[in-house]
Amino acid sequence: MTSQMSVKHLELLKELVPSIGQVCVLWNSGNSAHAPALKAMDLPARTLRLRLRLLEVQRPNDLDGLPAGFMRERPDAVLFLPDPIFYIHLERMAQLLASTRLPAISLFTEFPKLGGLMGYAPSIPEEFRRAGAHLAKILRGAKPGDLPVEEPTKFELVINARTAQALGLTIPPSLRLRADQVIE
Repeated sequence: MTSQMSVKHLELLKELVPSIGQVCVLWNSGNSAHAPALKAMDLPARTLRLRLRLLEVQRPNDLDGLPAGFMRERPDAVLFLPDPIFYIHLERMAQLLASTRLPAISLFTEFPKLGGLMGYAPSIPEEFRRAGAHLAKILRGAKPGDLPVEEPTKFELVINARTAQALGLTIPPSLRLRADQVIE
């Protein structure tokens, strides 16, 4: 789902910050989901009149070079694709992006809770409920290989209003109404 989610992230960023023209996408070439996601974002980015600039992060040490990368690429916003490096260092990512004063969105809803701007992702509680239903079927004798693969159906949008205010952004009412949580 990384491809579909990344396109939605671009749309949400553009809705919150209509003036953005260039988005820096943080990605890891070692993550097999990232190349298709980058390809899937190309046409929607052009439709939204966004230029994508890629910054690769393969190791945690690469995070130290992000401010210099941002200075070089001069993005208006940042989108980071889901990757263990970013999740493990999520608090660091929030602090780094706050220091650069760049609006950012992530597939991790914990990101805005740690001071980042926005997170949009499948609902973890809903995923656990669905996993429980799958497990119940297996315990009643279903073969795991016979069960269909299910994609998430419930998603959560979390916005940090304090971060938006610090960045000089006003959250549009349409976005505020759709948010599952607005951190005041």
